[in-house]
Amino acid sequence: MVATFQEDNVTSSVASSPLQQVFSTMSLTRPTLLASSSPFQDLKPEERGLFLIHLLLTCANQVASGSLQNANAALEQLSHLVSPDGDTMQRVAAYFTEALANRILKSWPGLYKALNATQTRTNNVSEEIHVRRLFFDMFPILKVSYLLTNRAILEAMEGEKMVHVIDLDASEPAQWLALIQAFNSRPEGPPHLRITGVHHHKEVLDQMAHRLIEEAEKLDIPFQFNPVVSSLDCLNVEQLRVKTGEALAVSSVLQLHNFLASDMSNNNGHSLSGDSASSLPLSNSGRIDRFLNAIWGLSPKIMVVTEQDSDHNGSTLMERLLESLYTYAALFDCLETKVPRTAQDRIKVEKMLFGEEIKNIIACEGSERRERHEKLEKWSQRIDLAGFGNVPLSYYAMLQARRLLQGYGFDGYRIKEESGCAVICWQDRPLYSISGWRCRK
Repeated sequence: MVATFQEDNVTSSVASSPLQQVFSTMSLTRPTLLASSSPFQDLKPEERGLFLIHLLLTCANQVASGSLQNANAALEQLSHLVSPDGDTMQRVAAYFTEALANRILKSWPGLYKALNATQTRTNNVSEEIHVRRLFFDMFPILKVSYLLTNRAILEAMEGEKMVHVIDLDASEPAQWLALIQAFNSRPEGPPHLRITGVHHHKEVLDQMAHRLIEEAEKLDIPFQFNPVVSSLDCLNVEQLRVKTGEALAVSSVLQLHNFLASDMSNNNGHSLSGDSASSLPLSNSGRIDRFLNAIWGLSPKIMVVTEQDSDHNGSTLMERLLESLYTYAALFDCLETKVPRTAQDRIKVEKMLFGEEIKNIIACEGSERRERHEKLEKWSQRIDLAGFGNVPLSYYAMLQARRLLQGYGFDGYRIKEESGCAVICWQDRPLYSISGWRCRK
């Protein structure tokens, strides 16, 4: 017997855009059962997608309420219907199903640890770099982020002779290769440029240093690269070696949300329903406040922040599941329109990047839950409270970003302006934001 639901006037396709049509027709009533004469695969794509959403919500409700027998039954049914190489909703539902199962296991720490005792977590740096490069290639997100960040830095550094750029996630040399070339084209000539790269793997920094030094020598630009092998959690601002007389710029790409876990959070007594320490008041968000205050103390002329523009930091499991399901369905849909379903590179990005993020958002609590994505409005409040004022992205920068999307043929994406910041959307769904800031004196 296969379960389905009663839904009238459903006309949109889950595997087509925009996905929000599917979500808008969604009813939160529990699915009813359908005779085996109407198997799941015979349903229309939008009906399959809606059914999977209903079943995931039902399962999450059972998990949150501690009804583990019912949750197990829902997980068993989901496991027969989801597929990491199926259509958009089958793929995304596969990772949410895995995350919900993982959450249940974590409520029994002894069982969870015993099942994972013999599994060695491989820290494959080259694989990490490869997946990041695939994300760069398959999505326009980082391309737009790097373009807007570089443009903001160039405009802020007009006329400066000594420029220091701090990259809080120095994993992609493409951004700074473009900046070196842009500085070389300045009418007044290039400045003395110093880039400090922060990353937890020395190999990544070594590769970046080689590429950037090679380019600077080719263009005969005075250049230094300062590698800082550290996670942001352990970073001491003294390691950044900011010197008097330098004009400072800071670039943060998908890093700040990691600081939103509460100082007091821990992983003991894992709750199935949610994390009571999640949605802390902005004025009491210790770690992020201290980090932003430390950056403010360096007096950067410009700081550009790229973050996920999603509300995945709710205090309850159901809040986070609803929001993240919507977001990741959109991201998986982006790939559906451009990359074949059987492409191994697509599966790698979905599993090793998005799948791990989903697992962290759904299965983890306390300090272990690091993927605490928030909306641009909240980030603006946090950064403003830290003593920064917004620097609107220029008309020319936004024009270049829109042309980039058109030039690469990224149909379905659009960039909207929001209070001087850029928000990258898939159809009407906001995905990532880019904002510029400078110190208020």
